[in-house]
Amino acid sequence: MTLRPAGVKLVSISKLVGLRCSVHVRIESEADHNVIRRIHILAFPSSAEAMLVDDLRIQARPTIGLVADHEGDQIGHILFSRVSLQGHPELRLVGLAPMAVVPEHQRKGVGSALVEAGLAQCREQGYNAVVVLGHPEFYPRFGFLPASRFGIGNDFGAPDEAFMALELTPGSLVDCSGRVRYHPAFDSLS
Repeated sequence: MTLRPAGVKLVSISKLVGLRCSVHVRIESEADHNVIRRIHILAFPSSAEAMLVDDLRIQARPTIGLVADHEGDQIGHILFSRVSLQGHPELRLVGLAPMAVVPEHQRKGVGSALVEAGLAQCREQGYNAVVVLGHPEFYPRFGFLPASRFGIGNDFGAPDEAFMALELTPGSLVDCSGRVRYHPAFDSLS
C-alpha cells in the first residue's frame, strides 16, 4: 500500500509499460519539501539542484511539482517552472528542471512516470510547450525535439541535442524563434 498525505491529488497510478516498480505520482505537498530536498541531494553530486528547487518554489510561482511514491517512500521528484521566449510574451512556456530519482530506483521507469505525469499536468494547466536541458537519449521518447528545430536557443551554451522542446499545443512554436529565459534562480547552477 502506498501512503500519501490526505487531500493530495493523485496524478497517476502507475503500472506503466516498462515500469519495474509500482509507483504513484502525485502533486507535491508542503509536507514533502524536506524529503524532496533529500531526493535531489542523493541524485546529484552536489546540493545545487536541491537549493534550486527550494528557490523556485518560493520565487517562481506558479510551479508544478510532482513526487513519485513507492511503498510509502518518496523516491522521485520533478519540477516545472515558467520560462519565457524572447519576443513571444503570449506563449505559455514551461521548463522541466530539475528531475531526480534516488539512485536505487533509477532505471526502473520512475523518471518516465514523472515526466509523463508532469506533461499531463502541463497540458491540463494550459501550457503551450515545454523545454528541457537534458539527456538526448531520454527525452525524445516523450516527443521532445532539439529546440534548434524551432529556432529556439538557450543561455547555457548547451549542445543542440541536449536542449529540447515539446509542443503541447500543436504548432505553438511555429515562427517563435528566440532565446529561452529561465528564472534567475537557475543562475546559481552556473
